[in-house]
Amino acid sequence: MAIILTQYQGKILGPIAWVLGKVMNAIFEILNTIGIPNVGLCIFIFTVIIYMCLMPLTIKQQKFSKLSAKMNPELQAIQAKYKGKNDQNSMMMQQQEIKELYAKYGVSSAGSCVQLLIQMPILFALYRVINAIPAYVTLVKDEYLKLVPQLLSTSGTSEYLQNLSAAQMYKKQFTDAAFSLDSANVFAQNTYIDVLNKATTADWNGMSAAFPSLSQLIDQTHAAILKMNTFLFINIGDTPSYTMREAWTTKSFGLFIAAIIVPFLAAFTQWINVKLMPTAQNTANADANDQAAQMQQSMKMMNTMMPLMSAFFCYTLPAGMGLYWISGSVIRSIQQIFINKHIDKMDIDAQIAKNEAKYKEKLKKRGEITANMNQYANMRTRNTTDASKFTSSVTQEEKEAALAKAQEIYTSGRAAKGSLLAKANMVREFDNRDGGKNDQRGT
Repeated sequence: MAIILTQYQGKILGPIAWVLGKVMNAIFEILNTIGIPNVGLCIFIFTVIIYMCLMPLTIKQQKFSKLSAKMNPELQAIQAKYKGKNDQNSMMMQQQEIKELYAKYGVSSAGSCVQLLIQMPILFALYRVINAIPAYVTLVKDEYLKLVPQLLSTSGTSEYLQNLSAAQMYKKQFTDAAFSLDSANVFAQNTYIDVLNKATTADWNGMSAAFPSLSQLIDQTHAAILKMNTFLFINIGDTPSYTMREAWTTKSFGLFIAAIIVPFLAAFTQWINVKLMPTAQNTANADANDQAAQMQQSMKMMNTMMPLMSAFFCYTLPAGMGLYWISGSVIRSIQQIFINKHIDKMDIDAQIAKNEAKYKEKLKKRGEITANMNQYANMRTRNTTDASKFTSSVTQEEKEAALAKAQEIYTSGRAAKGSLLAKANMVREFDNRDGGKNDQRGT
């Protein structure tokens, strides 16, 4: 079945986008109730909510960075201790010592990546939501539905929409069996909204000129959508790259500013965020070994590249994504100022002592488990061990006496009924009784 105006159905990002869409729709409903139904403001408030929810994780990450800085000299000492030792035993011992060091300080080698791993799916899912706002925000879709049934009832609108550049990804929907030029056809309505949601200002103006009978309704709908999508004079549905092309075509200085402001702010706020972020590398020992120095250089390069990458992404993606990016950086920076003050007041040595106590308790419990397992194993092998001890304690004279007694019982026929000696006697008697015959057969 063709893609329609619907929520993203990916197995991983789909559920996340559904949740984010519900949150955004609720925020938009509240904004509409107080008279400011604006998608940009909705995204900003949504960003604040997301980062407030991530606040505990952010504080934990900053504690990790602070503890990592304190731990770094000891880590370097371990690395220096085993430098040049590539045998398996040395490598295993190094890994064990590093593991114990991480446990002592209560940090994880992947701890700094956790927040990023959580935020990335949110970012990708949010792109799906912003890219199809009418599919998630009911009031925005309702605004399109004031026009779309009229367009479906007007001859030539289907051909016009199909020729727009925004319609290229929806071409198959116009030829789908479910599509019909019926004003009540939901599939056709969604297809039209799909295209109009990606249409540029030039597309809307051209449609108004092509269908004079609907020009007033088209202009009203376009104005309403623009009002919802405009935040601080920027249409969050357009990409800055598109706005730049429009600025170049129309020689508009205002559009030029609108095109560069989002990527610029994205890079600038990301740069501030990086500067405020405490890292283990910023406080590393000056005598760090080569590996630590290389890690520090790599981190410095990444911190330089991140603002540039932010600018590039926010130039090519819809401005709404840039707004989320900028809002996130600003909120993180504000959070960082307060978190830094909180971390600076924290007694790091006390925290380390607490983590070390926990680790020792864990080792103690692990030792008790090992002891219990050994005790169980000893119980399973006790009989064998006792038998071995008994055998080793019997003297040669005692062994010979026991053998002689067994021989005497065997020859006398006094063996207990059913015993091995009794059965041996039966075999001996049979051989004696038939011995002559057996000898004859043998000759």
